Amino acid sequence: MTRITIIGSGNVAQHLIKAFTKSELIEIVQVFSRKKEALTSLISFDKIVNDFNELIEADLYIIAVSDKAISEVSKQLPFQNRIVVHTSGAASLDVLDPKNRKGVFYPLQTFSKNKEIDFSTVPMCLEAENTFDFRVLEAVAKSVSNAVFPINSDQRKALHVSAVFVNNFTNHLYQIGQEICNEHQVPFEVLKPLIQETAEKIKTLDPIDAQTGPAKRKDSTTIETHLEYLTNENQKNIYKLLTQSIQDNGKKL
Repeated sequence: MTRITIIGSGNVAQHLIKAFTKSELIEIVQVFSRKKEALTSLISFDKIVNDFNELIEADLYIIAVSDKAISEVSKQLPFQNRIVVHTSGAASLDVLDPKNRKGVFYPLQTFSKNKEIDFSTVPMCLEAENTFDFRVLEAVAKSVSNAVFPINSDQRKALHVSAVFVNNFTNHLYQIGQEICNEHQVPFEVLKPLIQETAEKIKTLDPIDAQTGPAKRKDSTTIETHLEYLTNENQKNIYKLLTQSIQDNGKKL
């Protein structure tokens, strides 16, 4: 049984609490939260603390806070030589205070409140300073996920940038599509099977082979028709930029 303390109360922290609670190999000994009431629906009130000096001994401390707060939080921990990790995709190992043994426990997934996640499918990207600490992280990760990977700080940064393209930017494009539908009284529901199929295709095809559409076909007539139809300048600029990117794909620039 691995004893874990989670520091944070946001989306990642809450999903970790849910996942660890279901594991027979993990015991959540404490959760640190400035606002105790934020977590009372997930864990016993007596396990929630809001003072760093109240933290008791655990095998692993997981800092699940915003990237800009990781360094300061790690400095405030009132102990040393214990395993302390963060959950960031973009922050390096070095942002953690060196008084403790540093690591990264990064779940590569998009987390939203009130949206349940099958944690067993979430890729867990792990990094540690030594083999023993890595094995501890690996055992914890494997207790909740079937996809566990050793990923160093540089590789994790590449993954995080890639994730912004395939998740955050893609979701923003969904929003633009919905805005265009709403503007013209078309139900956005009509596009959902297309969105689903687009995601399904890359399970069997490389994205470059799955690409379709007027930009891929160099269908200038359709492209010009779309640009004339769009009245929002931001939407036009995004359309032009993505069209050009698709058409430049494979060229030496």
